[in-house]
Amino acid sequence: MFAALFSKLGVAIKTTVSATVLEEALNGAEAQAGLVCRVQSSDKSKFKLFYFEPEDNGGLSLASQEESAKIRKCTSAGMYFFVFLFTGTYVFSVYGDNFFKSASYVIEVLCAGPFSKEKDKLRDVEARILTKRVELSKFETKYREVLAQFTEMASRYVQEMQAIDELLKQRNTIHASYSTAPPLKRSSSSSKSSDSFKESKKEEECQTSHKKHWANDRPKKSKWFNVRLKMDKDKPC
Repeated sequence: MFAALFSKLGVAIKTTVSATVLEEALNGAEAQAGLVCRVQSSDKSKFKLFYFEPEDNGGLSLASQEESAKIRKCTSAGMYFFVFLFTGTYVFSVYGDNFFKSASYVIEVLCAGPFSKEKDKLRDVEARILTKRVELSKFETKYREVLAQFTEMASRYVQEMQAIDELLKQRNTIHASYSTAPPLKRSSSSSKSSDSFKESKKEEECQTSHKKHWANDRPKKSKWFNVRLKMDKDKPC
């Protein structure tokens, strides 16, 4: 309490640091336990988290980056270092991935020591992800080979279908040629039908005229009138 009062009056009082804390700082105990850098945005801003490593010439080189992902009611990105032994200055940067609005975020740097269970789970998941990457690299090679074969087979299928259709058309044309009847033409058939109709009509007219002439030339039969003659039964004929 008195230290706080003197500090307000402008008297600088050095903070007493225990030997244990000084030893941990010198040995880098928290760094050896691991380091976590997490960024969260309650406004659901899109961003990227960059991690830079120092170069010998004094510059920085981009070592890793993570894109934000939606988690519950916020967007989050994080980097987890289980072994962080090198002393020096390390730079983390947040890049807002929005040209119209600045990103709103909170950045946290934590020691991974207290989160031993989470660290073990994360190590297990990361190991399985690494295994999946190796499997997918092998699968990609097989997939590309099968895809090339499929493309070739699909192209051949189209060619075979076209060849079969052409052969079927040729067969149908040959089947149609098996006929003794000459091919009919619409123009000639119509003219022939009209001519045949005219000829049949002329023949009918000739037959009717012959019948009339023949009826006039026949001898006339005598007409018998239906007259009842009375005869005397007693007189012989």
